[in-house]
Amino acid sequence: MARYDVVVIGAGHNGLVTAGYLGRAGARVLVLEQRSFVGGACITEETWPGFRINTFAYVAGLLRPKIVDDLELRKYGYDTILYDPQAFVPFPDGRSLALWVDEEKATKEIAKFSAADARAYPKFVAYWEQVLDLVEPLLLAPPVALQDLVGMFQGPEAEELVRQLFLMSAQDFLDDWFESDQVKISFATNAVIGEMCGPRTPGTAYVLAHHNIGVLGDQRNVWGFSRGGMGRITEALARSAHDHGVEIRTGVKVRQIAMKGGRVAGVVTESGETIEAGAVASNVDARRTLLDLLPPDTVDAEVRRQVGRIRSRGAALKFNAALDRLPEFPSSPGRPGVPHMGATEIAPSMDYLERAFDQGKYGRFSDHPFMDTLFQSASDPSMAPPGQHTMTCFVQYAPRELVGTTWEEFKPQAAEIILDTFSEFAPDIRSCIRAWQIVSPEDIERTLGMSGGNIFQGDITPDQIFSFRPMQGWAQYRTPVPGLYFCGAAAHPGGGVVGAPGYNAAQVLIEDLHRTSSST
Repeated sequence: MARYDVVVIGAGHNGLVTAGYLGRAGARVLVLEQRSFVGGACITEETWPGFRINTFAYVAGLLRPKIVDDLELRKYGYDTILYDPQAFVPFPDGRSLALWVDEEKATKEIAKFSAADARAYPKFVAYWEQVLDLVEPLLLAPPVALQDLVGMFQGPEAEELVRQLFLMSAQDFLDDWFESDQVKISFATNAVIGEMCGPRTPGTAYVLAHHNIGVLGDQRNVWGFSRGGMGRITEALARSAHDHGVEIRTGVKVRQIAMKGGRVAGVVTESGETIEAGAVASNVDARRTLLDLLPPDTVDAEVRRQVGRIRSRGAALKFNAALDRLPEFPSSPGRPGVPHMGATEIAPSMDYLERAFDQGKYGRFSDHPFMDTLFQSASDPSMAPPGQHTMTCFVQYAPRELVGTTWEEFKPQAAEIILDTFSEFAPDIRSCIRAWQIVSPEDIERTLGMSGGNIFQGDITPDQIFSFRPMQGWAQYRTPVPGLYFCGAAAHPGGGVVGAPGYNAAQVLIEDLHRTSSST
């Protein structure tokens, strides 16, 4: 019977990053994926003939440059497109705001709403450069304890940075920078995306920071597309890992993590096959790893209590569509035009965003939802047949459990709400759509195994980050079970197509494998 040094559960991007580094270090590695293809949430599917849809994750930029370079991902097909503007926000009064990558161009846009905000914007850009300089080294390293983290920020300015990023709401944070509500909302959506929080929820300033660490080429604090779709990222990771000896098996579901003598001994598949391994790295969230995949009573009551306290609340659904043509936005005419080249944000005010959250927190789909919308085909024609287009919307707020109904029953009504809301800014949207799908939080949970349909494998608010992720005392990728490791978004630094949890877990595993081999 074959024996592996490490079995990785789940061929999402983090699992493949872990496997890739382990393979390059000479370990014998097997990756098991329950679906028939690699990718996890980072996939592209031909949902309708000729239309390539990013079913779940839909934008690139967070994947750390070191990982791209170390694993030679460009050699294996990784390629990105910086989209511009970074955000386009239409308003009910017929005006709009485009946040261009070019600072001077963006400043002129902001000046249409506030001269004071236009003066503040260059300082705001410099602020995020400073944040990235501070945060970047912390991403590709095991998390430091909270008291040590705070101690790293010395002096009055650094102390103020800690106050802003870890204690403030997005509303309060942006109030300190800008006076125009239109300018504030153009940044605020990144503070709530994927979270069951509103812009006035304390801690959302950190969520904004988490989404401002994107790097594409020589551009920082930016987002873009993966050329050909998000699946190209995980396909590149899989090819890189394979060329360094990693074995990847798809269509194999792990039923249980095997134990022997109080430590991990491998895995048992759904078909009953036992695969022996010295260690297991789980790309599954902490709750499913420790409570569902281990034999009963493997972890003690205190660990079970801690796992049960992890907040993993679904907040969003995906609305994906095939279009015969791009919709027209009266606030910025043209097809393709400014609204189609980057992220169009349907969230015209801070109050609008907060009211949408108010309904979500009580178990209702928002009557007027926030939508982060992209038309990748306008920049990347490979995504759709000639002359046609794709549309993907990340829509909030969509709680995992709906009051008085189920997601399967509610999907048609949700689609009507989405299209009604969108048509307030692009009136011809219904006539453009030839087919649509809704991927609900329930679908995300069932298909990807993400508890609660939470795309981050647990909220990324300040009480669940760094040494608190996934739980206090077990934030260093090792788990309470000897030989079992977290390598997914449940671990530091959290969710998004970042790759850092997979990288960090691999370094810990390599260290432990070396120590084991040295002692035998």
